[in-house]
Amino acid sequence: MTDSTPPGPPRGRLLVVSNRLPFSVQRSPSGEVELVPSSGGLVSALVGYLESRKAEQPELEFIWAGWAGAELSAEETESLRKTAVERQGGYPLRLAGADMDSFYHGFCNGTLWPLFHYFPSYASYQEEEWETYRRVNQQFCDELLELARPGDEIWVHDYQLLLLPALLRQRLPEASIGFFLHIPFPSFEVFRQLPTKWRRELLEGVLGADLMGFHTHDYSQHFLHSVFRTLGYEHYLGRINVDGVVKAVETFPIGIDFERFWRASSSQEVVDVRARMASGLGGRRVIFSVDRLDYSKGILHRLRGFEAFLSSFPEYAGQVTFVLLVVPSREEVSAYQRMKQELDELVGQINGRYGSVDWVPIVYQYRSVPFQELVALYGLADVALITPLRDGMNLVAKEYIASKPEGDGVLILSDMAGAARELGEALQINPNHTREIAEAIQQALTMPASEQLPRMRAMQGRVRSYDATRWVDTFLAALRRTKERQGRLATLHLGGKPLAEVLERHHRAAQRTLLLDYDGTLVPLAGTPGEAVPDAELLALLKGLQTPSQKVVVISGRDHRSLGDWFRDVPIRLVAEHGAWQRDEHGEWSMPKPLPDHWKKQLGPLLQSYVERVPGSSLEEKDYALVWHYRLAIDQELALERAKELTDDVVSYTANLDVQVLEGKKAIEVRNSGVNKGVAGNASLANNPDFVFAAGDDATDEDLFRALPREAVTVCVGGSHSYATYRLSGHRELRAVLRCMLP
Repeated sequence: MTDSTPPGPPRGRLLVVSNRLPFSVQRSPSGEVELVPSSGGLVSALVGYLESRKAEQPELEFIWAGWAGAELSAEETESLRKTAVERQGGYPLRLAGADMDSFYHGFCNGTLWPLFHYFPSYASYQEEEWETYRRVNQQFCDELLELARPGDEIWVHDYQLLLLPALLRQRLPEASIGFFLHIPFPSFEVFRQLPTKWRRELLEGVLGADLMGFHTHDYSQHFLHSVFRTLGYEHYLGRINVDGVVKAVETFPIGIDFERFWRASSSQEVVDVRARMASGLGGRRVIFSVDRLDYSKGILHRLRGFEAFLSSFPEYAGQVTFVLLVVPSREEVSAYQRMKQELDELVGQINGRYGSVDWVPIVYQYRSVPFQELVALYGLADVALITPLRDGMNLVAKEYIASKPEGDGVLILSDMAGAARELGEALQINPNHTREIAEAIQQALTMPASEQLPRMRAMQGRVRSYDATRWVDTFLAALRRTKERQGRLATLHLGGKPLAEVLERHHRAAQRTLLLDYDGTLVPLAGTPGEAVPDAELLALLKGLQTPSQKVVVISGRDHRSLGDWFRDVPIRLVAEHGAWQRDEHGEWSMPKPLPDHWKKQLGPLLQSYVERVPGSSLEEKDYALVWHYRLAIDQELALERAKELTDDVVSYTANLDVQVLEGKKAIEVRNSGVNKGVAGNASLANNPDFVFAAGDDATDEDLFRALPREAVTVCVGGSHSYATYRLSGHRELRAVLRCMLP
C-alpha cells in the first residue's frame, strides 16, 4: 500500500474518465431523457469524495467524462452536458451507440474480462472486436481533446480504456495522466494468451500514463512482469524508463465511504428495516451474500459450500438462513442467462432437499436493493459469505465491516479477492474447495463474541483509515510526485536555455575535448556486436568536429580492431576496450600499460557455459576482456536471472585474480582491474582543454562522468539514473547537439 501526506487541491481541473458516467440516460415512454444513478465500486468510491471536496472548496473543478448509456443527438448531448455538470460534474461524451454495444460486449467483456479474471476458456479473440475496441478508445480521445485544458489532471479508469493514456499522450505530451485498473492484472502466462500485437499495444497504451495504479502488490508485479516480457522495459522499484521519461507503477487498494455505512447502520430507518427482516426470518442466524451476477463471483461455488455445510452439520437445520441477493447483470448475454438458470435450479434443489414446511434454507432474491435495505441486511447478518473466484478488490467485504458498529459478525472471504490482502482477520478460504467453505461457515457460527470483536475492530480500523477519500488523495499525491520527478529530470534535458548556455561556453573556449561513447550514444544499440557499423552521416560529423582547437575522442568498450576498421579514414582519437587500447589521430595503436590475459583461459569456459544455458546469448572475446551478451536471449527473464548468477559466480571465482566484473546494458563484462573510461578519459585531457564535453549511455560511462572535472559538461543518453549533469533521449538528439559544435 502506497501512502503519503494528502495533497492540496488539484492544480487545474480533475478530469475523471471512465467507460460509464455515475449516472445513465434512460428515455421515458414520451422520449424524454432521464438521468438514473449508476452503481459500482468506482462510483461509490469517487462520488462521495467529489461531493466532500466540492463542499470544502466550491471553486475546485471536477469533471467526470464518460458514456451516458445511450446514443444522443448533438442537441441532446449539449443540453445534457449543461444539466449533468451539476451532478458530480458529469460530462457525457458523444459516442456511437452501436460501437459502444459492440465495444462493451465484445472485446471488453468477451476478451479482457474473462482473461484478466483467469477464465481463459471464456475469452474470444475476434479481430473485428479488437478493431472496435481501438476505435472506441480513439473516440474517447477525440472527445476529450475538446474538453481538456492545460494544467488538467486526467485520471483514466479501468480495462475498457487501456489504450487511452497513450492516445492522449500523443496529442497532449505535457499532460498529467494517471491510470487505475479496477480488476486484477493477470500473470504473464495468462496475459500472453492475447495475440502479440494486441498485448504490446495494450501495454504501450497503459504506459502512456505517468502513474499506473493497481489494487494489490501482486497485480502491480504482474503488470511489470508483462511489460518486461513483452516490451523489454526493466523496472527499478516500480519505476520504468520509457523513452527517457520515468513512469511509476504503484499499489492503491480502493476504499469505501466508510462513514456513510457506519452512520446509516444506526439510523432509525435502517434499524426499523432490520427489525422487520429479523422478524420475517424467525430470529434465525443469518448468512448473507450479495453479488452481481457474474461467473467470477463464485456464486454457484458458495451455494455448493452451503449445501455441504447443511450436509456435514445437520444440527443447524432450521437454525440458519442463507440470504442470497444477486444483482442482475448482462442479462442479454447467453452465458449469463445459462448461469442464471443454473443458479435458480441449484437454489431450488437445495431448498427442496433440506428445507421443511416452516423453514427455507436459502432466501434468494434476484434484484437490486436500495441503500438502506442493503445496510440493514449487512447489520442483520451474523456471517457474510463472500467467495469470488477472482476479484480485483471486492468492496462488499468492506461495506459489511463498515455496517457493524457493535463489532459483531464474522467475515468469510475468498483469498482470491484483492480485499484479502487487507482483511487478514477474516476467515479466508479457497472458493474452489467446497469443504473449506462448509467448515468456515461452521467456525463462523460458533465463534464467540470475545473473538469476533477484536477481529472486526481491527478490520474496521483499517477500512476506516484507508477510505475512498484517502484512496483518491493518495493516488493524486503520487501522480503529482511523479510529475514533479519528471519535471526535475526535464530541467536537466540538454535543450533550450541549458543548451544555449553550454554552446556559449563551447564557442568561448580556446581548446575543447569531446569524449564520446559509441554504442547507444553515437549509434543505437544493436543486437550483436558486429551490427552497429557507423553510418556515413556519423563519419562526416566526426570528421567535421575534429579541428586543431577541438579534439574528438571516441571512448568505447569495443575491441580495437573493429573501431580501427570503422574509423580508418577519420582522424580522431580512439579508446578501445575501456582504455586497454588507444589510437592517436594518425592511426597508431598503443597500450598505456601491459595487461595480463591469462585469466581468459580460466574464465572463458565459465562464461561459455552460460551461453549454453541461455538460448540466444553469446560470448564476445576481446584482447583483454570477455563479454557475455544476452540482448538477443529468447527468454529475457531467464537471461536476467542468469546474469545475476553469472556475476556472483565470476566475483567468487576471481577473488584472487586482478579482474573486475561490470554489468552493462544486457551484457556482463569481465576485464582487467584498473582499466576503465575514467582513467582513459582523464588521460585524454593532457592538453588541458578549457571545455570538456562527455556523453555516454550505460554504467561503464559513469566511471568517466565521476572522474572528469566538475566543470565538464556530462550527458547521459537515454538513461534516468546517472552522475551526468544533463540528459538526452537518444543518439539522434546527441548528434543534433554535436552539429551545433561544428566550426
